[in-house]
Amino acid sequence: MSMERLSQQIDAYVAWKRELMRQITRYRSWLVNNRLSSDAVEAKLERALRLLRTDHITLAFVGEFSRGKTELINGLFFSEFGQRMLPSQAGRTTMSPTELFFDPRSERSYIRLLPIETRATSASIAQFKRIPGHWVNIPLDTSDPQNMLQAFAQVAKTKPMLVEQAIQLGFHPDLLEGTGKPGQVLVPAWRHALVNFDHPLLRQGLRILDTPGLNALGSEPELTLSMLPNAQAIIFLLAADSGVTASDMAIWQQHIRQLDEDTPTCLFAVLNKIDVLWDDLAGDAFVQNAIAQIQAVTAKQLGLQPADVLPLSAKQALLAKVRKDQQLLTRSQMSNLESLLCERIVAQKERLLEQRVVNQVLALLQNSQHVLGLRLEKVNEQQALLSNHRQDNGQLLFELTAKTKEDHSQHHKRLLGLKSNQRLLKRQGDLLRGAVHPGRLEEHLHKVRKNLTGSWTTLGINRAILHFFRSLQRDLDNLAHEAEMANKMVAAIYRRHNEENPLHGVDAPLFDVKRYRRELKQQQRKADQFRLHLKTLLTEQRSLTRRFFATLVQEVIGLHQRLHQEAGQWAGDALMPLMQHTLEHKQLLESHMLRLKALAQETQQSQQRSQQLARYSAELEQQLGQAGEMLRTLRHPAPIQRQGKVVSLPGAARPHSLGE
Repeated sequence: MSMERLSQQIDAYVAWKRELMRQITRYRSWLVNNRLSSDAVEAKLERALRLLRTDHITLAFVGEFSRGKTELINGLFFSEFGQRMLPSQAGRTTMSPTELFFDPRSERSYIRLLPIETRATSASIAQFKRIPGHWVNIPLDTSDPQNMLQAFAQVAKTKPMLVEQAIQLGFHPDLLEGTGKPGQVLVPAWRHALVNFDHPLLRQGLRILDTPGLNALGSEPELTLSMLPNAQAIIFLLAADSGVTASDMAIWQQHIRQLDEDTPTCLFAVLNKIDVLWDDLAGDAFVQNAIAQIQAVTAKQLGLQPADVLPLSAKQALLAKVRKDQQLLTRSQMSNLESLLCERIVAQKERLLEQRVVNQVLALLQNSQHVLGLRLEKVNEQQALLSNHRQDNGQLLFELTAKTKEDHSQHHKRLLGLKSNQRLLKRQGDLLRGAVHPGRLEEHLHKVRKNLTGSWTTLGINRAILHFFRSLQRDLDNLAHEAEMANKMVAAIYRRHNEENPLHGVDAPLFDVKRYRRELKQQQRKADQFRLHLKTLLTEQRSLTRRFFATLVQEVIGLHQRLHQEAGQWAGDALMPLMQHTLEHKQLLESHMLRLKALAQETQQSQQRSQQLARYSAELEQQLGQAGEMLRTLRHPAPIQRQGKVVSLPGAARPHSLGE
C-alpha cells in the first residue's frame, strides 16, 4: 500500500466531480431545448457548478514542535525527490504556518512568504492574501531538487529581535530562543508561507496545512478561528516515546477537540516515532504489544476511538520510500494513515457534495422529467382520440383546443397568484435582510472597537466582547422572528398547491436560522475561551487581543454576509418549485395549442395529422430518455461508496444549503 492508493482515490473523486459538472451542463442545454429553463433554475445550477469548480480537500497537520509533522508530510508527498524537501531536522523547524497547494492560474511554482512584522497590524492573513505586494516571492524550480531545498529552507528562517519588539508582535518571550546577546531573542522571519507546487495530488485539489508548534495556535488566532475549522481532517501529531505531554494536551483541549463537535472536521491522532520502541532482542510481538498499549492509553486521554490513533514512523517511511525498501515501509505502518486518508476523508467530501449538489440537481431534474412526461401523456391522449374519431376530426380538434385553452387559463391564473405571492414574499425577504443589514453589524463593530480602545484591561475586554456577541444574538433573534412569519406564509402556499396537485406534492423549503445560531455560538465559545485565559496586561496580550479580535471580526463579517445573501436567495427561490411547475404546465399547454392550431389548419388527411402527433410523441420520448440517462448518471454512487468500503463516518458532514 502506497500513496498511489490515495492518488487513485482522489483521481476517481475528481473524475466523479467532472462527470457531475458534465451532466449539469447537459441538463442546462436540455432545459433550453425543451423550453423548461428559467432564471431561477439557471442561477441554482450555476451555483452548483461553481461549488464543484472551487471544491478542494484540506488536511491540517497540528502538534507541538519536534513531533515530526514536517517529516510526515515529506514522507507522504516528497519521497520521489530522494531527500527531505521541507526542513525537518531536530528542533523547531517549521516556524510559520505553511500551506501547500496547486494554483492553476500561475504559470510556475512559487513560495510566498509574509514578513513577521505584519503581525503589528490588525489585518488577518486572509486579508493579506488579497494584497500580493506584502509577500516575498521565491520562484520554485521543480526540476531542480537542490533549488527546491534552498527555497524551502527559507520557510524555517529566524531573525534576531529585541525582546520588547517580539512582545509587541504577540510572542511570549519565555517561548523564544535567545541569540546569546542580552535583550535579544530569535523569532520566525515569516508569519505565513504559501507554497504553490505542481504535485499530482495537489493538482487534483488536495491542500496541506503544516502548522508550527511554539504555541502558534494561540499566537496566530486565524489558525484556530478559520483555517483549522475549514479543514476536512486534522492530523494531531504526538511522539510515541513521550505520549501525550502537558503541552500536547493543552493544544488539544484549547484548539482542536471542540472542532469535532462544531464542524464536519475529522480528528485523528498520529503516534509518530514508533521506531524508538523497536527492539530486535525483545521480538516483534513484544514491540506490537507495547505500541498497542500506548495507542489505547492515548485514545482514552484524547477521547478518540483507538482506530483513530495511528502509530507509525514517518522517518522510517520516508527512508523506505527513498530506498524502495518494501519491508521497512510495511514496518513503518504508514499504510494505515494512507488508507485512512483514502477511505474516510475523501468519502466525507463525497457525502458533502452529494448533499450540497447532487440531491438538489436530482430534485430539479425529476421535476422537469415529470412535466415532460405529462406533456407526452397529453400528446398520446390526443393521438388516440384522433385515431378513434377520424370521421369528425375538425369537431374533435375544436373540442381539444377549447379544453386546452380552459386549462391554460387556469394555469395562467395560478401563475398570476404565485407572482402576487412572490411579491409578498419579496417584501418579507426585505424584512429578513433588514434584520441582518450590514449597517447594523457596522454599528456593533464601531461600538466594540470604541469599548476596546477605551479599556484594555482584562475586565474591559471581557465586557466589550460579551456585549458584542449579545448584540449579534439579538439580531439573530429578530431574524428568527421574521423567518417564522415568512415560513408560515410559504408553508400555506405549498399546502394549497399540494391540495390542488395531490400527485405532485412538494415540500415547502423553509428558511433555517439554526445553523447560523450554531455558528455564532461556536465563535462566541472561542472568544469566551480566549478572554477567560487573559491573565496579564502585558503588551503581548494587548497585541494578541487586537489581532484575535480583528480575525474574529472577519469571521463574523463572513457569517453575516452569508446570512444576508442567503436570506435574499431564499426569498427569491422559495416559490421557485411551484413557479417552475405552473410555468412549465402553462408552456406545455401553449405548445399544445400551437400544435392543435397547426393540425386544424392542415388540409391533409387525418392520417397525416396523426403522423405529426406521432413524430412529436417520439421526440418527447427521446427527450425523456435523455432525462432518464442524466438521472441514472447523477444517481451513480460516489467512488468510495461504490466500493462499499465505508459504512459510516464519524463526524459525517451535515447538510448545507447550495448557496453557502
